[in-house]
Amino acid sequence: MLTSRSDVGRLMRVWDIHPGYLNRESLLGEHREVHAIFSIVLNARKGYAHHPETLRWRSSLGALGIRHDLLVCEMLLRGYRHHSPVPSVPAAHWPKNFIDTPHMQFAILNEKYRMKGKGRIPLPINAQQLWAQHKYSVLARAPGLYKRIGLEVARRKGREFFAGLSHNLVEALRVQPPPGRLMNALQHMWGHVSSFNVGPVPDIANTVVLISEIWKRSRECGARYLLESTALSDLALWAMRDKDGKWALEE
Repeated sequence: MLTSRSDVGRLMRVWDIHPGYLNRESLLGEHREVHAIFSIVLNARKGYAHHPETLRWRSSLGALGIRHDLLVCEMLLRGYRHHSPVPSVPAAHWPKNFIDTPHMQFAILNEKYRMKGKGRIPLPINAQQLWAQHKYSVLARAPGLYKRIGLEVARRKGREFFAGLSHNLVEALRVQPPPGRLMNALQHMWGHVSSFNVGPVPDIANTVVLISEIWKRSRECGARYLLESTALSDLALWAMRDKDGKWALEE
């Protein structure tokens, strides 16, 4: 059975792979753990102060806040409500270490979900599927990386390549997309659902309106490629914020 250091004693885990892969139990569970880490660190609580996850995030609360908001986007996408923001902490540098490497996290979830419900995004069985799920998220950040990974995926296979790709994609999605590239990726996504006329033509120059309409039409027309994409909630995290970093959606 696959285990990890964070499975010792009380399970406490903040995943590094995209939350779209988590089922309902894991998604809501991680949300609780993120709040727990904030409480332990900011209130100097002793319980679990030395837990590997607490130690990993202690100096990266700004990044943990971003992870929290990404969880919230995934929750909202699935129709869950959210009313518990975390404190705003600046300096969003990410932890340098993983408790389990990204490709091992996929393996852990595969075993964990063997007899349980799955997440929104299917757990990838190869690098090609993994890349297809992340394409628009990477396009929104680095078109050059998007092209390079596409070429590598076309000619490389195997566990070692999957492991390296998993790690690189986690790192890539930790970068905030520049506004122009974000809009470019959203417009590519819009192209998958724009022909399904389910109402007035939206103001697609507004990122909040655009991602909201992409969410709506993807569900209504069953756009599987988008519904199984990390970008559906990942890019919403940035599209639904104003220039001061405040949410454009009420949680």
